[in-house]
Amino acid sequence: MGIINCYCGNSKTYAECCQKAHIDMASVTTAEQLMRSRYSAFVLADVDYLMQSHHSTTRPIKEKNAIVTWAKSVHWIKLDVIETFKGNPHDQEGTVTFNAYFYENGKIDVIHEKSAFIKENKHWKYLGLSK
Repeated sequence: MGIINCYCGNSKTYAECCQKAHIDMASVTTAEQLMRSRYSAFVLADVDYLMQSHHSTTRPIKEKNAIVTWAKSVHWIKLDVIETFKGNPHDQEGTVTFNAYFYENGKIDVIHEKSAFIKENKHWKYLGLSK
């Protein structure tokens, strides 16, 4: 069996890619890297990381159980990053537009989102949908 690429679609392995973020949020240096690690967390139903990587002002604590139940109920297919704006190590904010494909109830569906990210305590966090 060959080496499997990370869930987020990068050519690196999970251990070389998103697992680093899942273990240590400080290792995330860009908004896109955080977005990719959040996608991998959905694939793995790692709700603790999803909460930790969500900005404190918009963190959906009350939906935690529903999020993990849904993440486990679908089959994640792939992530396509369409566009990133800012979100580099020296930036304080950025956006990432992506399509996340999944299989649910007998059909393929897609989440198309332009996500806003900002730094909180010097670490990238997911804020929510970009306006």
